[in-house]
Amino acid sequence: MAEQHWQTFSPKRALLSVSDKQGIVSLAKLLNEYGVELVATGNTAVILREQGLAVTDVSDYTGFPEIMNGRVKTLHPAIHAGILARGEQDSPVLQQHGIKAFDLVIVNLYPFEQTISNPECNFDSAIENIDIGGPSMIRGAAKNHAHVSVIVSPADYDKLSEYIKAGKKPAHWNFELAKKAFAHTAAYDAAIANYFGTLNENKIPSGFPDTLTCQFTKHFNLRYGENPHQQAAFYLEKKASPHSLARAEIIQGKELSYNNLLDADAGFDTIKSFTREQPVCVIVKHGNPCGIAQAKTQLQAYIKAYECDPVSAYGGILAFNGCLEAETAQNILSRQFAEVIIAPAISAEAKVILAGKPNIRVLVTGGIAPSERFELDSRRVEGGLLIQEHDSFPIASEQFKIVTRQLPSEQQKEDLLFAWAAVKHVKSNAIVLAKHHATIGIGAGQTSRVMSTRIALWQAKERQFDCRQAVMASDAFIPFADSVEMAIEAGITAIIQPGGSIRDNEVIEVANAAGISMIFTGFRHFRH
Repeated sequence: MAEQHWQTFSPKRALLSVSDKQGIVSLAKLLNEYGVELVATGNTAVILREQGLAVTDVSDYTGFPEIMNGRVKTLHPAIHAGILARGEQDSPVLQQHGIKAFDLVIVNLYPFEQTISNPECNFDSAIENIDIGGPSMIRGAAKNHAHVSVIVSPADYDKLSEYIKAGKKPAHWNFELAKKAFAHTAAYDAAIANYFGTLNENKIPSGFPDTLTCQFTKHFNLRYGENPHQQAAFYLEKKASPHSLARAEIIQGKELSYNNLLDADAGFDTIKSFTREQPVCVIVKHGNPCGIAQAKTQLQAYIKAYECDPVSAYGGILAFNGCLEAETAQNILSRQFAEVIIAPAISAEAKVILAGKPNIRVLVTGGIAPSERFELDSRRVEGGLLIQEHDSFPIASEQFKIVTRQLPSEQQKEDLLFAWAAVKHVKSNAIVLAKHHATIGIGAGQTSRVMSTRIALWQAKERQFDCRQAVMASDAFIPFADSVEMAIEAGITAIIQPGGSIRDNEVIEVANAAGISMIFTGFRHFRH
């Protein structure tokens, strides 16, 4: 580890302008105690003065009043020259114009994103929450970080207080603050640009923005990417849910890999498609579920998911929709090698059990954030970016259409809904066989639907599952009767699919002739 280098730190003059007043009074009292002159904008100055602190209003400092209801406060040469002054080099100019230098700038911005996230927000409210002077001060201080410490977040107040008390700071600290400051103003401007980009000529939101600017913060470096010759890192989305994979607590295990994260995300996203009323287990390998089950107990759900394809489950990622229980943890260790286990919580007993296998990565999310239809998925293509709404289309059985003479039984209806929820998460072309709320065969990622059907049926036969009274789900319409004929021959008694093929009538006739039921959903679930 490189040796830490320190610099003397005793700021003389601080400029304060904060919308988020959290912690500012305590910090200002400390600054005052250490002899730092305080200069502050309107409301910030009022709050500090109410606490008995000596503070100079910006308008008194510049000799120019705040005007236009506060729209113009700090846009003045006395402020920006004081921020941008380069020590002795610019000292004569400051003296000539009676300007004092700032060596500490504490600014945070009008809450633009918070404002526009309110459904009641109108365009005028959004406009008035666009900060002009704040970003200018932050950028000036960050540019002049060799001479100025710039603080844009209350999260840095404790560290600032620590260094003021010590009378020294790390030599690189101002540079780190400058990086954070430029990232802060970039994200702020991006939010404004994205908001404006969604508005039509009547200033009403109308779909995807004209330009899309995103900012992510590096969470941690990865050992490598999909393959050892590819470098990789994991970045955190600013608005990531506290219950997302990105925010998950790492309880134990080896360093997470690129592929671990992809599969853990696939597993946890799959969990969200099922009811929370009963335990669900999903096992994922290379981006595809190899077993999904729902049962009265978590252990039963795990065993049923595992038994769908024990070979593929080896080295897989396990996702659960409830607190990981000790009995489940013990069974996992006795049955298979697991790369990652992800769950909303973990019992103390399960934690102790898994500690016996310290290489298993255990992630706890603290909850399950619901999938939002209007969340955006993105995917890079050469020279561009594809954006779409997340596939969270609600599963509403009342919208489904029974197209055969034979009606599905209540058990079949439940299994059909289960299979339809599962097939959404399998790479296309996708076929899922299910029975009693568990997958018994999964055909994934084939270029023909009939081949996916063959694989799913072969897998069920290989595992000696009885397909009689089992159901089948297809992620897109079944274009020919061959897949249906194969399913019927194996004992499948109900099928769910989107419908919409020019040969729908032929497919329905085959189902009717065999006396099985078929449901059309009216929408598909391609996944690439």
